[in-house]
Amino acid sequence: MREKLNDIDRLKHMVEAIDNIFEFVENKSFEVYRNDKILRFAVIKNLEIIGEAAYLLTNNFKSKYPSVEWNDMIGMRHVMVHGYYQIKDEIVWATIETELPPLKEQILKIING
Repeated sequence: MREKLNDIDRLKHMVEAIDNIFEFVENKSFEVYRNDKILRFAVIKNLEIIGEAAYLLTNNFKSKYPSVEWNDMIGMRHVMVHGYYQIKDEIVWATIETELPPLKEQILKIING
């Protein structure tokens, strides 16, 4: 039987997924991303991990940090898994550029107390 993960472990998974995405797209343009099927799938999978980890955080934990956009992460994951046909490359790329850097900072502040 698997050990249940705690909220901090889930945050660490989120940071790892963010770092994976940053590594995957390093020195790549939007056009390279758009035309590289493997890269797109790798990024999307890691965004799904971020959303799933956010979903599995306890409600008590999420309520302690209302400035973090938990529901946006969960909603994005929902679209990627269940509405996969609606994924827009431009939105994914904008998320990478504008949303992930501050999210990583927020999560690291929570982890490091």
